[in-house]
Amino acid sequence: MAPSSGRVPEPESRKTVGINKETVSNTVSTDFPDNYPDGDESWDKDWFAQNLKIEFHQNDDYEAQFSLIGVDASIANAFRRILIAEIPTLAVETVFIQNNTSVVQDEVLSHRLGLIPFTGGKEGIRDWMKWWHKPVEGADQYSTTYDHNTVQLKLQVECTHNKDAAPDEKDPTKLYHNAHVYAKDIVYEPAGAQEQYFSGDNIIRPTNPDILIAKMRPGQVIDLEMHMHKGIGADHSKFSPVATASYRLMPVIKILKPILGDDAKKFQECFMPGTIKLEKVTKQHVKANKEYAGHEGEVMAAVDNPLYDTVSREVLRHPEFEGKVKLGRKRDHFIFSIESTGQWESDELFLESIKTLKTKSQKLQTQVQNMVYTYSG
Repeated sequence: MAPSSGRVPEPESRKTVGINKETVSNTVSTDFPDNYPDGDESWDKDWFAQNLKIEFHQNDDYEAQFSLIGVDASIANAFRRILIAEIPTLAVETVFIQNNTSVVQDEVLSHRLGLIPFTGGKEGIRDWMKWWHKPVEGADQYSTTYDHNTVQLKLQVECTHNKDAAPDEKDPTKLYHNAHVYAKDIVYEPAGAQEQYFSGDNIIRPTNPDILIAKMRPGQVIDLEMHMHKGIGADHSKFSPVATASYRLMPVIKILKPILGDDAKKFQECFMPGTIKLEKVTKQHVKANKEYAGHEGEVMAAVDNPLYDTVSREVLRHPEFEGKVKLGRKRDHFIFSIESTGQWESDELFLESIKTLKTKSQKLQTQVQNMVYTYSG
């Protein structure tokens, strides 16, 4: 059990961003010492441990959605930036073109190849593969290239006529061989000790084999080799392990006055499906709120799952709902969406971002300690 803290809970009204018809209010964080006379807002480790929550809503191999609750926006944004720019992956860095007679120019073809996401054995990619360093000027271009820092790929495709095609065939994919060049046509060539880590189910391969690279016609050839290296998204977006990594604040929907009958159905249509539910007014509703008296058995609107709401403010456009509903967002409740490109599983990416932030914090702590020691000495 987490240790107890003497800090007084912050009122919900302070933690809620107001969503009004034409404005947004209460946007600035007030969670810092001496901001309010009625409480101590200083950061407390025990308080943080009690209130931090992570709740997963979706956890698939390539897509995850979860709630990060109880942190400041600066921390949530740090995770987002780390996910996009600081988790290493393998990607095509250098393309050696032997022959390219397709209509796709060499530089455009190289760029397309660089953006194809690859996957392979996790242990090999994350632990065994090291960083590649560019050779010094005048040195051999392969002087720093080894099996533990470079993955070699080959693409050799030639378009030819299909002699078995029907005389009246119009479909190029049936009329010719290799009319379309796909990512699955890329062949991995293991070198040195790579077979220990990249073989069988762990072989280096495109995440999606059906990515279209080029279209060709008879007589056209693509013959090239590629070198893959480890990098991070801060260097180039092709190294980013995510297609998207974003967050939004948890919506707040408060029904202030009863919304009944046809108004309830219209109210439901103002939100995304699953946000508002329709139910019958019961004795319990009447007992909890006297404004429901005399409406027992009628259809009423109730909040079902605010997670689905996009806060479009559509409901605020209709005069019949004026004063009956209040919209907002929870300032410390972040709904993260992570879509992996395939080299990492989506939930692993978030865990890795935590490790990265921890490492950066430890480095900063050491630097601050050294700075204090230097000045105090």
